[in-house]
Amino acid sequence: MYQGSWYVLHVIANHEKTVAQHLAIRDCEHYLPLYSQRSRWTDRYVTLQRPLFTGYIFVRFAPEARTSVIATPGVLRLLGDEERDRVGAAEIDRIRSGLASNCRLLPHAYVTVGTPVRVRGGVFEGVEGIVAELRRQCRVIIALAAVRQCFSLEMDLADIEVLPKPFARKVSNGSPRIALAGALQLASNEH
Repeated sequence: MYQGSWYVLHVIANHEKTVAQHLAIRDCEHYLPLYSQRSRWTDRYVTLQRPLFTGYIFVRFAPEARTSVIATPGVLRLLGDEERDRVGAAEIDRIRSGLASNCRLLPHAYVTVGTPVRVRGGVFEGVEGIVAELRRQCRVIIALAAVRQCFSLEMDLADIEVLPKPFARKVSNGSPRIALAGALQLASNEH
């Protein structure tokens, strides 16, 4: 086995297990973290094993095996050649240990400070904001445009939905409200 950090293979979504089988046949060290999800089929409930990172598999290989790895059916590309584009062995070990000890690891959209998000439930359901801080919980800053004031709301990451891009809303006078300088706009049904 090759030692060192792990490369990241971008693969066709929903083909991760097939690509992992091809890598095993090629004797390439790989890791596809899977989590369990209970799903309802038409006639029963089943427990499915799904990829924790949809579209990605971690691999370690000697430099001379690069072409063979990239040529694996289902592989779209190898992410970057630089060390910053790789995942450390300690990070992979933590994921393995977490899954092995039945920690509840679930996929979640990438969230950083400044990410626009929408609250999924509760009193603030549907409200859009920007992540201002990430610690034990996520702090979202929400702006109330009419009074030009903001407030923060702390919640679990599971309670937010990442928006695809910064958003703009039209207010009654027709001018756009845009999230600026770390403040989010309150998405209300006022218009």
